[in-house]
Amino acid sequence: MKRFLTLTFGLFLVYGMSAQCDSIAGYCEHNMSREYISDGQFYRALLYNDQVAEFETTLFGGSTYRIAACSGTEDGNLIFRIYDEEGNQLFSNQDHSNAPYWDFVVESTMTCTIEANLDNIRQESGCAVLLIGFKQ
Repeated sequence: MKRFLTLTFGLFLVYGMSAQCDSIAGYCEHNMSREYISDGQFYRALLYNDQVAEFETTLFGGSTYRIAACSGTEDGNLIFRIYDEEGNQLFSNQDHSNAPYWDFVVESTMTCTIEANLDNIRQESGCAVLLIGFKQ
């Protein structure tokens, strides 16, 4: 019986986290204007304290992109950094008061890594959501 209760509680916890991430993704979409088309991916991670989520994506040359980042229902809770294939930091929203999105042009196709962590001053745990869109 104890095992059943533990499993049941675990399933409710996982469902609750998924629902939390869904609602945050919906909130985050307000930072993705109509001129940007989603890449079809939802980049999500549940973070605690100093944990860092790492997402990998390919950006295509000649395209204009927007990355929107959220955790919670207020902008500025999530810090994100973008690195090229050699590990060089290309951008950090922390240098821009934790801006909730960034627009940029990619000159040549590249695989990049996006790291995200919570701003521990504002939030100690939560679901990190990144949305990536491109202009047509």
